[in-house]
Amino acid sequence: MIPTRIEEPQGTTMLLQTVRPNIVQAIRAFRVDDLLDAARDMGHHFLYANLSDAQTKQDVLEGIAEAFLFPAHFGKNLDALYDCMTDTVNKSGVQQGFIVVLEQLPDNAKFDREGREQLLDVFRDAADFWGERKIPFRCFYSFQ
Repeated sequence: MIPTRIEEPQGTTMLLQTVRPNIVQAIRAFRVDDLLDAARDMGHHFLYANLSDAQTKQDVLEGIAEAFLFPAHFGKNLDALYDCMTDTVNKSGVQQGFIVVLEQLPDNAKFDREGREQLLDVFRDAADFWGERKIPFRCFYSFQ
């Protein structure tokens, strides 16, 4: 019998074994392509936003909204972001899990540490929301 899939020793199905199922963390040694493959293998949603052109909180929210295909009525504030990442998706049906990547978050005076922490707190709250429902929600981020 010919195998239909060859697993590498550290294949994508093994990639997230050491990462808690509901967490927000720096991307560190993970590669975006590997996270995409892992999401695909696990049947999870993969949400990716490259925010390298963003400079302000508003730019970041607009970039996320565009990348994640939020509805046109998205309010472009942190409360609306939380609603889109939780209630809106939850009402659309059964979810298997999420891998979210926020790449190149701005690190400047217009989007300072406090702004970044507020944004990441929304994703931490979303991880808690999904964790209460026993659905994995892993968010990875990097800075410019």
